[in-house]
Parts: sequence; structure tokens; C-alpha cells
Amino acid sequence: MVAPLNWGLGHATRCIPIINALLTQGFTPVIASDGDALNLLKKEFPGLEFHELPSYKIKYAKNGKNFKIKLLWDSPKMLKAIQKEKKQTKKLVKEFNIDGIISDNRLGVCYKKVPSVFITHQLNVLTGNTTWMTTKLHQNIIKKFDECWVPDTKKQPNLSGKLGHLKKSSLKIKYLGPLSRFSKTDTPKKYDLMVLLSGPEPQRSMLEEKIFDELIGYPNDVLFVKGIIEEEQKISSLRGNIVVYNFMSSKALERAINESKLILCRSGYTTLMDLAKLEKKAFFIPTPGQFEQEYLAKRLNKKEIAPTCQQDDFTLELLKKVKDYKGLTKFKSTVDYSSLFSIFSKVKENSDPTSTTLST
Repeated sequence: MVAPLNWGLGHATRCIPIINALLTQGFTPVIASDGDALNLLKKEFPGLEFHELPSYKIKYAKNGKNFKIKLLWDSPKMLKAIQKEKKQTKKLVKEFNIDGIISDNRLGVCYKKVPSVFITHQLNVLTGNTTWMTTKLHQNIIKKFDECWVPDTKKQPNLSGKLGHLKKSSLKIKYLGPLSRFSKTDTPKKYDLMVLLSGPEPQRSMLEEKIFDELIGYPNDVLFVKGIIEEEQKISSLRGNIVVYNFMSSKALERAINESKLILCRSGYTTLMDLAKLEKKAFFIPTPGQFEQEYLAKRLNKKEIAPTCQQDDFTLELLKKVKDYKGLTKFKSTVDYSSLFSIFSKVKENSDPTSTTLST
């Protein structure tokens, strides 16, 4: 069972190469999530089994300064959802004879009787002056899993910095290298600017409105992907030079990013991995109040890889800074999926399972 968190689209999209690898290795993935994350994976893998898990009902505050307060206020709903997903996980394991669990940041999706893996790039959870507490709580949850897979390189250079690296740890950590569903192709550039949005509301809509306002009078070709997963793909044109999509499939998005000179987007970790794989130049606007994205954006800015600014401060004029930055570069890493997935081959006490007969 593969279960990504529905917090933006990043957790779901970085599970796509994992799911493809499972299929290649002869496993039969069962997908469990909710909301946009579940809908996106349904479109990517229409032939698989899908199940809806309880929603964490994560929403950002309109004011980034109230981010922690909003999360604290919503925590009873999250804890209730986590308890529900624990029960549902147990039920699904028994109903579908699940032999292993891969949870991407879903805190309650684990079960003692089958090998359970937790995917995260946040071994340290940054929350300002409460970082020590949130990190300890998160690591205590990770300890309940048999392994923790970190989608980054173990040594320098790496993408996650202090988020995904600990000086000392008793956790069973495996570094996978950056995960991406995309491949780089040398193709003629069609768009001067690609705007790629995602993330929980209301901040996604607030940034969408801000950028649309800035694009008034912009003469160059723009591709604007809202990151809203709906039943049907919708395509519209704004003033002739701006093409707007509600969402794109993986293949279409891969082609579009390759065809774009510059990407304007959030500094979510999955987006960083994708842009590094495609070796793109980018400008990052972190989600207000989200310490992780703010840290990643500042880190890339300091390393002269990509410029950044706060959401309220963004203007198109700032995009000119990009020419003075190096851009993201590809991290060479290969994953031995046969070895990685061997953890799921140790589940049948009275039989000799192989990867071709397991359901994960």
C-alpha cells in the first residue's frame, strides 16, 4: 500500500516514481490517500486499486504569521483523522492481504504486522522557536516505522540541507537520492515563463491572484498551471499570450517544463527535486509562514542557485535577477529498487514469497 499525504501535490507526485518502480519489480500497488493527491494518482494509474483515507483537513492561515496558530487550532482534527486512518490501514491490510506499507508523511498509516516504511525529507521539522519540539515529535512517529526513506543524497551536495540530515540518529534511514517523475529533454523553448502553482488553500489562490495581477501587460509567452485537480482538464487563453491550465498530466507537465525558459513557483521540496532533474532556472516564492519552504528558498538563494522573495513583495521586475543565478543542476543518483523493496519480501512466515507475488 502506497499512501501519500494530501498536502499540496508534492507528496503524491514524488510517489509516482516509487509506484512505477513497484510495478516494474512485479509488485501490485494499492493506493490510499484523499483529495487532490488521490485524484492525481487516479489519473496517473487508472488500472490500480484506490482507497480514500480520512482527510487531515489542512488549510493555511490567510496571514502567514498565523501559520503555527492555525495548525495548533486544527490539530484536534488532524489527530482524529490519524486515529481513523490507523483503523482503516488495519482493515485494508487484512482485506487486501497487504504485504508492506509505504507512507509518505501519513502519520497513522503503519501496521505492526507488516513492514512499514515512512518517506520524508524532514528529519528536522522547522517551526521557528518550537523546532526542537516538532522535530522530536516527528522523529518519535518515524521510530514506529521499520525504515525511513529520505529522497535526497546522503552527502554534499544535497537539496534538503539540515531538513533531511542529522548529526546523530538511531533511526533506520536510507537515502534514495532526489525522486522525480520527469526526464530532461533538449527541446526548443516555447514559453518565456511558466507559472507552476500547488499547495493548500487559501494561499494557492492568493498567489494565483497576485501573479495574474502582475502579468497584466506582460508581452511574452506564458504557461500558467494552477495546480487544481478536477475531473476534466480545462485550457483557456488570456490576452493571447498566456495559456492557462487547471492541471496537467505528468507527461504533459514534463514536456511543458522542458519547453520553458524560467519557472516561477513555490519552493516545495518535490518541486525542487523535479526542477533539479530537469536542470531549470527558477524563481521561488515560499508559502507564507511555512518554515520549510522559507528555509529551502533562502538556502538556494544563498548558494546563488535561484532567487526568492516573499509573496507580498513579488513583482515581475524581480524575475530579472534570475540571469545572475546558476539554476538547479541534476543530482546523479541511482536507486537499487530490488534491494530497497527487499524489506517487503520478509513477511510470510510459512511461505517463500517473491517480489512477483507481493502486494504493496
